[in-house]
Amino acid sequence: MRKILIPTDFSDNAMNAVRYAVELFKYERSDFFIMHAYADEVYDHNTLVSREIFEELKKTVQKNSNKELAKILGETQKISPNPRHTYQTLSSFGTLIDEANDLVDKENIDVLIMGTKGKTDDRNLTFGSNTLQVLKYVKCPVLAIPNGYRYDQPKKILFPTDYLIPFKRRELKLLSTLTKSFRSTINFLHISKFEKLSIRQEDNKAFLEESLPHAELRFHRIESDDLTKAINEFIRDHEIDFLVMVNSRRSYLESILYQSTIDRIGLHIKIPFLTMQNLQRY
Repeated sequence: MRKILIPTDFSDNAMNAVRYAVELFKYERSDFFIMHAYADEVYDHNTLVSREIFEELKKTVQKNSNKELAKILGETQKISPNPRHTYQTLSSFGTLIDEANDLVDKENIDVLIMGTKGKTDDRNLTFGSNTLQVLKYVKCPVLAIPNGYRYDQPKKILFPTDYLIPFKRRELKLLSTLTKSFRSTINFLHISKFEKLSIRQEDNKAFLEESLPHAELRFHRIESDDLTKAINEFIRDHEIDFLVMVNSRRSYLESILYQSTIDRIGLHIKIPFLTMQNLQRY
């Protein structure tokens, strides 16, 4: 049974992520958890002036959350009346990161799926603030779906890696399942001036090959001083339709996500983006 968490802020972008998720896992028995975390809506409300109003507002927001989740559930079951799928909805009074991580631990979630942006939908940003925080801090794989992206089977996958960090077998198994279902090709991209790999890199590369037996694997090396430019160009030149990166200390993705401001991120992603979380952050 695959377990999938989908946070929602009730935006069109969030609903688009739900549609993508049920299509992506239509061949698998899956349990979907659709969650709305609403603490910020209560704490940041402009009428919050006393404890009594706080408790009243909390009940009102929870009631509205339950109502909106019921709408999403009804729409999802119409879109995908799949006997392999079950659904649970949750209204959670807490922050998105805390509630997501609690559910990931409690339910042993396999992957979290959400839109790259929510209600704000700032065209100048690659990721909305909530999505960026989830990519950084949630302790399970995260699949971000761009605004308005219509589902298409992931056939050409790009996986940039320097082969320096160990990979998690469970997360590679998730990728293996997807590639087996869709007969995908995975393109591993090593951005380096050096052709020869170290023993550590060779062993990690061999582990990738062992863990992905059903996919066609292709290995590329290019020289570039600009990581994000190299990835963007490879996506364009090879018509990539699905991007995979690992989020850990000293990884390619960390150097992109952990810049000083959100709008400096140069990875302009217009395809589904799966991040694997190799290290817990503190």
